[in-house]
Amino acid sequence: MSKGVISKDEDYSQWFNDLVIKSDMAEYSPVRGCMIIKPYGYSIWEKIQAVLDQMFKDTGHSNAYFPLLIPKSFFSKEASHVDGFAKECAVVTHYRLKNDGNGNIIVDEDAKLEEELIIRPTSETIIWNTYKGWIQSYRDLPILVNQWANVMRWEMRTRLFLRTSEFLWQEGHTAHATSEEAVAETEQMLNVYADFAENWMALPVVKGRKTANERFAGALDTYCIEALMQDGKALQAGTSHFLGQNFAKAFDVKFTNKENVQDFVWATSWGVSTRLIGALIMAHSDDAGLVLPPKLAPIQVVVVPIYKHDEELDNIAAYVAGLTKELKAKGISVKFDKRDTHRPGAKFAEYELKGVPLRVAIGSRDMTNGTVELARRDTKTKETVNQEGLAQHIEALLDEIQNNIYKKAFDFRAENTTEVDTYDEFKRMLDEEPGFLSAHWDGTPETEQKIKEETKATIRCIPLDNKQEEGKCILTGAPSKQRVLFARAY
Repeated sequence: MSKGVISKDEDYSQWFNDLVIKSDMAEYSPVRGCMIIKPYGYSIWEKIQAVLDQMFKDTGHSNAYFPLLIPKSFFSKEASHVDGFAKECAVVTHYRLKNDGNGNIIVDEDAKLEEELIIRPTSETIIWNTYKGWIQSYRDLPILVNQWANVMRWEMRTRLFLRTSEFLWQEGHTAHATSEEAVAETEQMLNVYADFAENWMALPVVKGRKTANERFAGALDTYCIEALMQDGKALQAGTSHFLGQNFAKAFDVKFTNKENVQDFVWATSWGVSTRLIGALIMAHSDDAGLVLPPKLAPIQVVVVPIYKHDEELDNIAAYVAGLTKELKAKGISVKFDKRDTHRPGAKFAEYELKGVPLRVAIGSRDMTNGTVELARRDTKTKETVNQEGLAQHIEALLDEIQNNIYKKAFDFRAENTTEVDTYDEFKRMLDEEPGFLSAHWDGTPETEQKIKEETKATIRCIPLDNKQEEGKCILTGAPSKQRVLFARAY
């Protein structure tokens, strides 16, 4: 294909990789499994951060920061938690380098740490060790804290934005006086994530609960949002965990309640990561490049002048300055690309690849006629419109584009969600028409594991809006009262 992007129908994985690199979002780093997020990709993350950060603050949360390095002994205090992350931990063993006398830098063997330090894979352990000093009474609760940070989880098979050893995320960690408060917090944050995914990312999601096999290590219950990508695979877009009193007991975090009785604190944690950018790409983009929902696009409108002489450019630029001022007053980001090093056609191709939602082309004839040409990225349609009232028209059009991108993804999910009642049909659909498969399961981890081993499909979630329905497990034929959502996943 042009632009060096392979068709997604030919090789979906390569298509995704091509888009990330060719659109200038990210590139591989010298460290295996890590990536360099370039300015264009990072600007999307900044938008995600800004919106979510405000949503967190609107629900009463505050930001804090905890250390990158965690004493290894902390991980030994919560057995199921350490089991879940042990194989992914990067360990710091020494604190100094030295010259070996031959011009080489080596680890100083005399600088071994008394206790190894773990580069955080997640922060529950160090945060709950800290909370022990913050909490004595019910008056100290709740604690509603969020952290924006990087984490390290050693990965053998990595993909840009989807699965890297180091990634950026936010992790909320809250402490409560009662189980009911903690469960309400867990559900509230799940709804925050779903709201963000659907109304900002234009990404329809299924809200549900994970099975015991798929829960976060150390959690009593894990809630999630699951999205369907264009290749029929699922992607977990966010999780919210009810941790019960597990971490409070592990780190001896007690409080005196209103009845003057000591009890252990109740906990939650919740997080999303730069994986959301991967979801954004895979859910909406096409063979021509990125398709970005306007609410998260770094550039919402690009204006490309078409001219032959500097005098024509000056005339166009004077008009664009006024239009830009109007659009910025409406909170719309605009770029006026008057580079003389690129022809208009090359600029059109560049912004199509980068997924800019709306392109405005304006030439000397347009100035004479009082018109401009608008090109939508989502539908690739063009229209000529009057300059009068253009800012209002663009504002409405961006809303229309946002809604259209969501509708397309929603319709795709609906068309690729299928109820299946037999194991043979289940396996056939996975191979021939992948997507979400709604099927009965007998509720046992053994059956779940066997289906995973035989088909590579996992139970993505037990949907929260599930209807009760008598049926039989697709594998064992045992009675079942509701369907669960299966898919192969990233």
